[in-house]
Amino acid sequence: MSAQDPRNKFKTSDYDQQEQELPGLQSKMTPQPDCGETSYKGHERLKGYKMLVTGGDSAIGRAAAIAYAKEGADVAINYLPSEEEDAQEVKQVIEDAGQKGILIPGDLRDEQFNYDMVETAYNELGGLDNVTLVAGHQQYHDDIHGFNTEAFAETFETNVYPVFWTVQKALEYLKPGSSITTTSSVQGYNPSPILHDYAASKAAIISLTKSFSEELGAKGIRVNCVAPGPFWSPLQITGGQPQSAIPTFGQQTPLGRAGQPVELSGTYVLLASEDSSYTTGQVFGVTGGTQID
Repeated sequence: MSAQDPRNKFKTSDYDQQEQELPGLQSKMTPQPDCGETSYKGHERLKGYKMLVTGGDSAIGRAAAIAYAKEGADVAINYLPSEEEDAQEVKQVIEDAGQKGILIPGDLRDEQFNYDMVETAYNELGGLDNVTLVAGHQQYHDDIHGFNTEAFAETFETNVYPVFWTVQKALEYLKPGSSITTTSSVQGYNPSPILHDYAASKAAIISLTKSFSEELGAKGIRVNCVAPGPFWSPLQITGGQPQSAIPTFGQQTPLGRAGQPVELSGTYVLLASEDSSYTTGQVFGVTGGTQID
């Protein structure tokens, strides 16, 4: 098969305007994001690994979980209880790949839940080789006056605090050779004025990734970050973008379209695998060409 033009590999026409209540279900989107359910092909690069993925029910987290399973890993995914329908779909894909799939519903804003989640994943999987932190909250506001303390608190309690809590607990189980993968955003570098709190939270994740890597390198644990650009996901249609922005979402990138979650799969697999044995403290932009500094 010859190389394919990245500009038209996936949907390039406008999306239909559509709106769901938080947190949204991927199964109700039109079109549904491609998370690699059939399109991702594994090559046993993670054979025998044990992985925990937050936000693993849909979009980017779902794509990572599915890719891990197709590469030979057993996978535990976290999600909100209201996302059970999507989570069950992911579990089925994991099991169809011949791997163990563990479902851990719960709200990451609850500090104790983060600790319990990691312990459950470790016990149910029989080990832990990688923690992939994807779960996030994004709500736009037209201007600075639309933001308030409650909005900022919810964003940081969802996007930032669980990264810290989960890593703290995971270090009880992660051994030399294991890894941690965080998820930031192009917003961490190029913040939008309608996403003040989200952008700030994503910049915080970049900082945490780098400081974690400085400490944990001495323990043989690698820590890296993926910074996606505009990807088609429930995040966008549940208030992450104005409805007026949905039809042309992602078309402002140099490649002229939004990304599909499966296009991030290879990056997450790379960072968790032995192919990245000398890579830590790095941020990998997958942005459709938008620059990150």
